[in-house]
Amino acid sequence: MDTTTRPSGRVVRVVPDVGAIDREFDYVVPSTWEDDGRAERVAVGSMVRVVLAGRRVAGWITGVDVDPPPGVELAPLAKLSGVGPDAELQELAGWAAWRWAGRRVAFLRMASPPRMVTAIPRRSNPTPAPTGPGAAFDGAFDIGVAVLRAGPADDPTSLVLAACRRGDALVVVPDQAAARRLAVGVRRAGVTVALAPDDWATAAGGATVIGARSAAWMPMPELAAVVVIDEHDEALKDERTPAWHARDVALERARRRGVPSVLVSATPSLEALRAGRLLRPDRSTERASWPLVDVVDRRDDDPARAGPFSERLTDHLRGDGRVVCVLNRKGRSRLLACASCGELVRSDDGRTPMVLQVDVLTTPDGGESRPVVCAHCGSTTLKNLRMGVTRAAEELAALVGEPVDEVTGDAAGAPRSRVVIGTEAVLHRVATASVVAFLDLDQELLAPRQRATEQALALVARGARLLGPRRDGGRLVLQTRQPDHEVVRAALHGDPSIVAVAERDRRRGAGIPPYGAEALVSGAAADEFIARLGRPAGLSVRGPVDGRWLVRAGEHGPLLDALAATERPPGRLRVEVDPLRT
Repeated sequence: MDTTTRPSGRVVRVVPDVGAIDREFDYVVPSTWEDDGRAERVAVGSMVRVVLAGRRVAGWITGVDVDPPPGVELAPLAKLSGVGPDAELQELAGWAAWRWAGRRVAFLRMASPPRMVTAIPRRSNPTPAPTGPGAAFDGAFDIGVAVLRAGPADDPTSLVLAACRRGDALVVVPDQAAARRLAVGVRRAGVTVALAPDDWATAAGGATVIGARSAAWMPMPELAAVVVIDEHDEALKDERTPAWHARDVALERARRRGVPSVLVSATPSLEALRAGRLLRPDRSTERASWPLVDVVDRRDDDPARAGPFSERLTDHLRGDGRVVCVLNRKGRSRLLACASCGELVRSDDGRTPMVLQVDVLTTPDGGESRPVVCAHCGSTTLKNLRMGVTRAAEELAALVGEPVDEVTGDAAGAPRSRVVIGTEAVLHRVATASVVAFLDLDQELLAPRQRATEQALALVARGARLLGPRRDGGRLVLQTRQPDHEVVRAALHGDPSIVAVAERDRRRGAGIPPYGAEALVSGAAADEFIARLGRPAGLSVRGPVDGRWLVRAGEHGPLLDALAATERPPGRLRVEVDPLRT
């Protein structure tokens, strides 16, 4: 069309819901929409359908009454679908795309309602949250960003009500079950609550929002305070690409609105401690909020003969109370040796330990198998140096003389037996216990990960939550060959700062987040992406190791700018900023 002629009708800008494109296009509002009233509902955030490259796709309006590019004939909007993320959430999506090296479209999807919403309900007069014992928490919201170090089993309801006394609060928790329980308590106090993500329309009309990770993207027109419960929990970080963190999104929303935020944790992460001011109870109160701890020193036990159940542990297995044993190894055996010659049972190339599956030895990936025979001497008698949770469950059942339930991440339902054993998933399937025993804490303390110490303490604190405070009499049993490790001392004294100080000094010296920035690049297109990235000033590139590259910088700005400026090659690519499991 002529470059001086504007199209008849309003022109809007649309981001199509096509991840590989991630750019905006202009469309015309059809004249028929003016006649039937739909044009009045077209606004920034409206969800529409448009024709793109010959097919109809969903999209979001990012601008209205815009100046179209000259010389381009614009297509009309195909459909007005409903209400979507407003301008504030769209700007937040753009920031998140930069912060986690992802596509804006991925975040717009998270900010959209799970089901189409055609209109926002009108809000009734809000009821202020009642005052009461929780009024002591009101001061936490006068700081700006506060980090509240609470006991492992402390109920966060009073704190959330303190946030609600300021107005609509955004409350993020690690899992949906905890969100539902918290929402019930807050509603009983008379507060209007929108449970994320299902109550999207209620949230858009104005309400306190409570939910798991997705709650960070719920609409909140009158946001007054932010609370993140268990901010250290890894469930708050999305494992998919882009691997964003709900805690950081919630903090950014609070910063943009100028409202206070409180991060709550029994074991605050270093990221949280850098973000805000630490608030903690006095030492006697905090120590009393942790359970009694029994440290079982296994340094004198023969590692080839001793099983996972020490003599001291068997004393805790008796009684009527529920016992939860944690062993973070699946299967029957993770390391076998020949009873005759002592050789480890490994694959033909000698690189991979083999495990026992029923009556066959196999590699963990199933690529190689053979009969239960030592390849070195031919003996058929093997000894288990590192048993998995399935074999441990069999031995535990024989030891206690009663049924034992096994719980892993693959299992469904809650266990019913008095004695339960499983991977760390068992700590999420059991509500309360009299004894929680970590059968091999050293596996967590010695894990080859940058954040192993912090993650081990978080796991111990999760176990402590099942036991309640010291006055309840529960026992936290830690079996270890490192009784002087800072994680063991922190649990024994109920003082997480022991780990925080040690981790701060170690990570600061190594430039590990939060005292630096990292991005883990993997996938079939990783080599090409790293080649296009080059070696910008201020960045170091290490790898490849197992097909992965680690890009590091002294701070986030240069790293994220370089990642954003690098064109992505075709093929599968995963870029994870500040990975938790390196």
